[in-house]
Amino acid sequence: MKPRTVLSLEQALSLPYATLRFAQLGWRVIRIEATPGADGLPGDPNRYIGSRLGGDAADDRRSYFVAPNVGKQAIALNLKDARAHELLHRLIDALGVDVFCCNTVPSRYAALGIAPEALRARHPALIWAGISAMGPQHPNAPGYDPVIQAMAGYMEVTGEREGPPMLAGIPIVDLKAGDELYANVMRALVERAETGAGQTIHVSMLQAAASWLITVLPLVDFGCRPDEITRAGNEHRKFIPTNVYPARDGYVYLAIGSDVQWRRLTAIPRFAPVANAVRLTNEGRHAEREAIHRDMAAVTAQASVDELLAELAAATIPATRIYDIRQVRELPALAARLTRTTLPDGREVRMQPMAVDVAGARAALPMAPRYGEHTRAVLAEAGLAGAEIDALAAAGVVAAATGPPAHA
Repeated sequence: MKPRTVLSLEQALSLPYATLRFAQLGWRVIRIEATPGADGLPGDPNRYIGSRLGGDAADDRRSYFVAPNVGKQAIALNLKDARAHELLHRLIDALGVDVFCCNTVPSRYAALGIAPEALRARHPALIWAGISAMGPQHPNAPGYDPVIQAMAGYMEVTGEREGPPMLAGIPIVDLKAGDELYANVMRALVERAETGAGQTIHVSMLQAAASWLITVLPLVDFGCRPDEITRAGNEHRKFIPTNVYPARDGYVYLAIGSDVQWRRLTAIPRFAPVANAVRLTNEGRHAEREAIHRDMAAVTAQASVDELLAELAAATIPATRIYDIRQVRELPALAARLTRTTLPDGREVRMQPMAVDVAGARAALPMAPRYGEHTRAVLAEAGLAGAEIDALAAAGVVAAATGPPAHA
């Protein structure tokens, strides 16, 4: 697929993560941020979250902002002003924009001049894609990952059995919504190649999150027990034993997914004491779930992590030590696939890998842009003269960073 141009009114994480996936493919991604207001710092609030990049206190890119926004350009438009609406149309035409994205609340679409019917009426081949909390039917709902985790039942099924509901360790709803936008834009591009027409795509964070409830939600109509659709700690609700177990010097996670694997596990001399006739089937093991976990922990606590993993690997039992984030990035299966960027002071930052290897994709991406870094260059590319850009900036319709761009 040839490189495309994406214009994205984006902030926070869900949409920046989605458009990062396009930037990794070598596509042009231009992020739009608001012009400075009377209150607060200008642009995406995530710019100001995390540690500073170095000694430059004026740099508006903090550590939390960098990874989702590398490889992009940044412009600032006051879309509350009708003059900026016309600028938006001009940019779509002049830059050959294929995809317009946004993740503001739907109630603001019309006022900002970004409603899908308005943009696609003038640009029928445009693919319009938006992320919101619950879609345009709920136009004022804010799309915050922890709130949607709570609404979608994720917190109810996360945590210890007797403990309180808990959030996941990463913002999985934001990332799920971003992946859905990415996938559906790709689908729309394929269909546009056949029909010539663009599409409107609404990603509901709640609906996207609920689509992952495949192992719990359908059980309600099967008359499930309450414990089947609530918190289970590190256990698997169905396959036993699957859990974290203590070792002399740490923990191991092992997963028994079949009766065959159980027989292989209990054929290991160390684990022979946990076997009995009732436990030969998963149904029987479920009846003795708590006792099995106690018996397993008593066995594993007598050995080191390395000893346990060696014996489990020899019996082809899925198992692993528990890795921290520093260790994860050194895993041989990942270390060579990490993406990278370079900070203004020359330091290299290793970032998350692409989800899937793609031939020709960019492993090293330019540093995330400063606020309004490319406003002047992008508007000039769209045919605006310097004096015209100066007048728009003076009127507060656009905003640009001072000084030369850090990258193209």
